[in-house]
Amino acid sequence: MAKKLLLTCMAAILVFTAACSKDNKNNGNNNGNNASPSAVDSSPSASESTPASEAPKDKVTFTFFNGVANAPDANMNETTIGKILEDQTGVNFKMEHLVGDLKAKIGTMIASNDYPDVIDPDAGIDQLLDAGAFIDLTDLIEKYPNIKRVYGPYLSQMKAADGKIYFIPFSNVVGGYTPDPNINQGAFWIQRRVLKEAGYPKLKTLDEYTKLIEDFVAKHKNEGLTGLITLTHDWRFFATSNVPMHLDGYPNDGNVEVDMTTFEAKTYYTTDSTKRWLQKLNDLNSKGLFDKASFVDNYDQYLAKLSSKKVVGFFDYGWQSGNARNLLKDAARQDPAQDDFVYQPMPLTWDGGKDQLQDPPGFVKNRGLGISVSARDPERIMEYWDNLLKEENQVLRSWGIKGETYEVDGNGRFFRTEEQIKKIDEPFNLKFGFRYYAWDWPQYGTNSTLSDGNALAPGYQPEVFQMSLTAEDKLILDKYGVKTYAELFAKPDDRVWFPAWGIPKAQGSPEQIWETTKDEITKKYYPKLVLAKPADFEKVWGDYLAAFSKLDTAGYEKWYTAQIKAAIDAAK
Repeated sequence: MAKKLLLTCMAAILVFTAACSKDNKNNGNNNGNNASPSAVDSSPSASESTPASEAPKDKVTFTFFNGVANAPDANMNETTIGKILEDQTGVNFKMEHLVGDLKAKIGTMIASNDYPDVIDPDAGIDQLLDAGAFIDLTDLIEKYPNIKRVYGPYLSQMKAADGKIYFIPFSNVVGGYTPDPNINQGAFWIQRRVLKEAGYPKLKTLDEYTKLIEDFVAKHKNEGLTGLITLTHDWRFFATSNVPMHLDGYPNDGNVEVDMTTFEAKTYYTTDSTKRWLQKLNDLNSKGLFDKASFVDNYDQYLAKLSSKKVVGFFDYGWQSGNARNLLKDAARQDPAQDDFVYQPMPLTWDGGKDQLQDPPGFVKNRGLGISVSARDPERIMEYWDNLLKEENQVLRSWGIKGETYEVDGNGRFFRTEEQIKKIDEPFNLKFGFRYYAWDWPQYGTNSTLSDGNALAPGYQPEVFQMSLTAEDKLILDKYGVKTYAELFAKPDDRVWFPAWGIPKAQGSPEQIWETTKDEITKKYYPKLVLAKPADFEKVWGDYLAAFSKLDTAGYEKWYTAQIKAAIDAAK
């Protein structure tokens, strides 16, 4: 439902009005994944080249604002990948990541009319579009063969209402669609030691999951454990408010559940499912099992708690919690005893039936990056992007350097040795540049397949995935009778409109205003509902329903249903 974001996904995406999920954040190098779109045949050809310059150009550094706090600020030429790309093009980017409130940060840019050269604003993209902060890329795209090759099948979907293209999305699949063996979308995560102690039960319902957490905490009273936390910071609030949709058996379509027979879109914020979810959190809170600070912690504090080994369980999207979980996995690779604290994903629904937590193929049309009106030399930026989209450079940003971060066997299959897998931890990802180039640039979508048949994302290459598993990983997968984490989850049903949250909404439109007001109401009442005394829950729920009743939800659902059916008709 939001974020995490892509077009409004990502994404993410992640990314991201509440209800939006952003695609993969580490591009499959460790546990990353991407929400991925329909595959297209966009194989590179001899024409894969960047327009030649008449003379060598001086080096230049452009500013790049990333609206997600997923890495430290850095000059890209201080990373291995960025330095290679600078040597090829003479272009470097100084990347600044979000600190504080995204809306406020972008508001400051708009007020000053002074923008970074390049902006990936995530959920703030509508603010910038409304302010006229991006240049039109339509004519520029025509000049660059690799950009046209990769994005050609999607250009019509990238156009704004005025027919112009203001930003480039991240989720396009090039070549065949490669499925993800990992979990980078929604899941109910739980420490492996809990499952081990309980004899590896096959959890299918929320009640089973929370009962297991409650029993474990009771047995370990002296460890200062937190039973459950949720993420609510800023646009990431969807990590809490999306849960009823998933428990109902739907994928992350944002604010609506789409009936697979009638294709009617319905919201779920006032349904019994949402009430049950909030009441469950209220019950956990009354028992001292829920972290009250969930409603005030920022994203960094949330990640710190996840990596502290004190949090027993949580719901979130793999791409959004990956940084913390990867730290725990890195520790477990060094010391197998630490595997107890690694989180295992579980697919839950209310009744234990078919889940749809994994995303079907899709194309996120409301997230991306653009060149601002303040940019000094848009053509140099486009040249860099075009060069980045050469397949050799997509291999560089994803696999790295042959002989250093990957190898090639006699059949042309890419793989990584145990030593390479071990050294590619989070600090290495930052220094080499995998973290910085995993997302936020024009790129092949993570589920893409290279022209030689290798997966674009190392984590999606079957050989790499299997080799990346520790003995403890293999043990727990064996306990559940599967070879990959994805096999624990139901296969996603095809949804040609997916993700619904990625359907663009005009700034100031009734549907955009509905979402803004909905966010205000849920952020006001969800803390009250969860933290209320159990005896007061019904009263607060009544107040919440009264506030929500003032919204034109019927109009919002009618608009969405029309968009869904139009997408279905267009795909016929």
